[in-house]
Amino acid sequence: TMPCLYGFVPQTYCDERVAKYTQEVLNDSSIEGDGDALDICVLTDREIPRGDLFLHCKPIGGFRMLDGGEADDKIIAVLKDDAVFGDYNDVSELPKKLVEKMRHYFLTYKGVVAPGEEAKVKITHLYGADEARKIAQLSYEDYVAAYGDLLPKK
Repeated sequence: TMPCLYGFVPQTYCDERVAKYTQEVLNDSSIEGDGDALDICVLTDREIPRGDLFLHCKPIGGFRMLDGGEADDKIIAVLKDDAVFGDYNDVSELPKKLVEKMRHYFLTYKGVVAPGEEAKVKITHLYGADEARKIAQLSYEDYVAAYGDLLPKK
């Protein structure tokens, strides 16, 4: 089962900017953006029995994941003011077993790889809060380039 709430960050799109950044970090020019909104995993002690809602959360890190050669980052966040997870500021502070549980979920959620077959999904590494914010910013810029800036002007 999924070890946290799973969804996407509104007004994000993983395209050219996210792909270029991932290419630079991994030194691999073949990587493309996955053409989806940025995925997010939100840690909370609260039971939230339904979807289709917006949550206030704080990014604390992420997994750099490749799915079939496409950048498919998974941002890890904590629910704002959460009684158990709310004080975490960086993924390095999380219990290692929790991080491993999330990693295992994402490496196997599309199915087990048959013997001799190469895994389609790979996690190259775990990164901290600063890089999570950078990925979110780049995916927002990709969104604006594709769809325009829909945020209200202040």
